[in-house]
Amino acid sequence: MEMRIVKFGEGVLKERSKEVESFDESLKKLSSDMLDSMYAANGLGLAGPQVGVLKRIFVIDMRRRSDDSVPCVFSLDGKSIPLDLAMPLVAVNPKIELLGDYVEITEEGCLSFPGIYAEVERAEKVRLNYFDTDGVPHELVCEGLFARCVQHENDHLDGISFVDRLSSAQLFKIAPKLKRLKRQTRDFLKSQKH
Repeated sequence: MEMRIVKFGEGVLKERSKEVESFDESLKKLSSDMLDSMYAANGLGLAGPQVGVLKRIFVIDMRRRSDDSVPCVFSLDGKSIPLDLAMPLVAVNPKIELLGDYVEITEEGCLSFPGIYAEVERAEKVRLNYFDTDGVPHELVCEGLFARCVQHENDHLDGISFVDRLSSAQLFKIAPKLKRLKRQTRDFLKSQKH
């Protein structure tokens, strides 16, 4: 079932999510609904707060990246496996460790900030420890766009959006778009109350 994606200006995007405590059917349903919502919005990833759920969970499907000529470099539980077997990724109670000193600066967007893009600095390689919806622990090591996605979605769980990582000069450039989006969000929320 598709869920409404929360937009910039809604308070839930600034809140810290809570650990998931029960690995039950409702968690499986939430992850399935989040994937449906992400696919419907043509996204690569989606975090709990983006659908108004303050739980430490995010979903990613790297098969949806726009340029599949660039290889998706990762290992899952110490093994290299085909992307189709690893996707979609549902990460519950994730913990991230940035690996190496190399950073990349690349343009990012976000389903909660439609039409707004900016260059964000991220670690090029990360280790992600997480649980699947059955409560089984996993370790993912990934690079490039996959690592960027993991960091972006994990930030949402701490109430951080990609615009929070921008310099004031970058923010100045996108300020008119942010103002317009915030106004649209406010008007939409008002219209829902009646």
